[in-house]
Amino acid sequence: MAAGRRGPRGAAVATLLLLAAMATGCGGETPAGSGDPGGRAAAVGAGTAGTATVLPAAERRPAPDTAGRDLAGREQELLAYRGKVVVLNVWGSWCAPCRAEAGDLEALRAELAPRGVQLLGINVRDRSAGPARQFEKRYGLRYPSVHDPDGKLLLAYPPALLNPQAIPSTLVIDRQGRIAAAVSGPVTRAQLAPLVARVAEEPA
Repeated sequence: MAAGRRGPRGAAVATLLLLAAMATGCGGETPAGSGDPGGRAAAVGAGTAGTATVLPAAERRPAPDTAGRDLAGREQELLAYRGKVVVLNVWGSWCAPCRAEAGDLEALRAELAPRGVQLLGINVRDRSAGPARQFEKRYGLRYPSVHDPDGKLLLAYPPALLNPQAIPSTLVIDRQGRIAAAVSGPVTRAQLAPLVARVAEEPA
């Protein structure tokens, strides 16, 4: 089937492929191939890189109003960053791929902050904030992360874009508060930066 003419069967196949990639979760290797008949899901790198889905503006849905206390005890709310591009990263201190990507995420924050890009984490499955704060300190993370030990905040997101079982995961939220891109699995600075820059260049 040619790109741009995907029917219901093709859409279902693409969804199943994306969910299969997401289900690998922390510690599993996400295949680098896309296999998407419509071309929307594309590998963002090789090896253990996550699989990215970029949504056309007409297909984007508003992100849930994620809110809670961060690891320093301050209130955080996704809505407060409306007008900025937000990189929302789901992580846990217990997660080896999360440790592998942490330095690159902080480098991306420093690189893209002048362009109106904000990083926001959601820390999951750490029963107490102590290990997560040690993780932030070890990797020099200067962006806030909401502490969500039970992963309840993730349940409000479309599971095809943010599977609660797939840690780490990353979403790119556009300036209008809509989900513009999703990556299931670990990312690198080189892999994520073009996605974020693409969304940042869109008209507000």
